[in-house]
Amino acid sequence: MKPVNRFVLAALVALPLAVQAADPEKLPVKISFLHDVKVAPATDNTWGEAASAERLGRTTGKDDTVHTEAVLGGTVGNNTAVNTVSGNNVIDSGSFANAQGLPMVIQNSGSNVLIQNATVINLRLQ
Repeated sequence: MKPVNRFVLAALVALPLAVQAADPEKLPVKISFLHDVKVAPATDNTWGEAASAERLGRTTGKDDTVHTEAVLGGTVGNNTAVNTVSGNNVIDSGSFANAQGLPMVIQNSGSNVLIQNATVINLRLQ
């Protein structure tokens, strides 16, 4: 830090202490525009009457129409697999033990396979 910056920082930190020591009866400082807050009158119904909590509970912005779409496209061509050995794909009773969230399974059954996956989740919070 440059010496000038250190001096300015030290002066700013020491200023409140100097003011308090010099004239303690003038503290705390009151700034009028921070204390004299004027709010709009409570009877102003420019926007109409407020909706009750019961009415808000009945009113929602949701719609029963759900449209989901997943478009996937892929091409596999001119591939060659010679002397390959494919393994087993096994899902048993412990495959998803302690799983959390939305577990997904994507399996590859052999060579030259195009795997595409899409997940659409419709979530409704109430």
